[in-house]
Amino acid sequence: MTIFIRRARILTLAIGERPRRGPALRELGLIARGDVLVQDGKIAAVGTDLTAPADAKIIDAEGRVLLPGFVDCHTHACWAGDRTHEWEETLGGVSERQLLKRGAGFHATVHAVREATRKQLASSLRERLEVMLQNGSTTVEVKSGYGLTIEAELKMLHAMQRAAGDWSGTLVPTALLGHAIEGDADEYTRMVVREMLPAVWHEFPGIAVDACCERDGWPVEACVRLFERARKHGLPVRVQTDYSSSLGMIPEALRLYAASVDHLEAAANADLDAIAASQTIAVVMPVNGFETDWRFTRARRLVDAGGAVALATNCNPGNAPCLSMPYAIALAVRCCGLTPAEAIVAATVNAANVLGLTDRGTIAVGQRADLILLRHKDPRHLAQELGGNPVDVVISGGKLVASAVRTSPPDRADSAKGLTS
Repeated sequence: MTIFIRRARILTLAIGERPRRGPALRELGLIARGDVLVQDGKIAAVGTDLTAPADAKIIDAEGRVLLPGFVDCHTHACWAGDRTHEWEETLGGVSERQLLKRGAGFHATVHAVREATRKQLASSLRERLEVMLQNGSTTVEVKSGYGLTIEAELKMLHAMQRAAGDWSGTLVPTALLGHAIEGDADEYTRMVVREMLPAVWHEFPGIAVDACCERDGWPVEACVRLFERARKHGLPVRVQTDYSSSLGMIPEALRLYAASVDHLEAAANADLDAIAASQTIAVVMPVNGFETDWRFTRARRLVDAGGAVALATNCNPGNAPCLSMPYAIALAVRCCGLTPAEAIVAATVNAANVLGLTDRGTIAVGQRADLILLRHKDPRHLAQELGGNPVDVVISGGKLVASAVRTSPPDRADSAKGLTS
């Protein structure tokens, strides 16, 4: 398919090195009024006053914002069951710890995943992925971690594979093997490292391995053992840590060259500065804080210290029931101290780098044609607006996969003053 997008306000994001760090997070690579040619699934030309091929499908942007598709680099979008009733209880004052004590909360999702078939998991995941795509997420990372047994974890990963097969976007699976502990801690973590990890890498070579280092999750020593063995077999590692307390995992994650450290709501200043000085990317997820305790990652400190920051929804059935990257962007600006431009870069270029994907995240010749056209003419409105879907058109892998009917009021006057190009 050949697609020609004309008269767009293009955020190319194709400036500088990847991932973007510090002040470079504000550079949008703006073309105030330009054209983009898509051919054979890739971006073939970017510029002004381009000529459309005779066979091209033409999309007239009419000055609206065109940017790379969002990359949601941290989700738990594969699950079974429904925890709405538990959510309502928390509104009445029931704590998460109380839910866990009676076998609800996280445990309820584990039970439901074990009971579900691979087909059922794939079907529900596919439905969520489609909503994400409609909201502009053309690449979505999805973690396992609700199985806890070898059989159930592999079932989740195969369900992801099945869902990805007939989805128009890109699904990137992650093996969250260190999500929780079942039974005796030493025995369980030993089983994961010695048995579950090899079973996973044999069926999914090259898959990233993740762990959650928290008081109710995995201790530092167990995470280190898991990651060291994963690294020996060439697997990327990621870690979720410092969500409720700081346990000392961050120095170990940096020593092991983790691709990312995620959450960080409770991280100390010294650890944030160490991340900023490293090659590891910090992933912030403000939906989590909004839904729970109103604690948010201090992304402003990370950026000011020269760090690389990415943004994700953390979509899950418990504390981040969100399928919308635009909403995560809006919260990141309000709650984490990012500017609109920084949040956009964090949700595209840098998020792609977390997943090791350098073929997307910018609008440049040769890049994968993952593009979204907003109904806005000023990209700042993406962060300013709360609720609703700002995405009019989605192109994934060079194919037009979503085109919304304009039902919203006309956009406000085009005012892009203050944007860094």
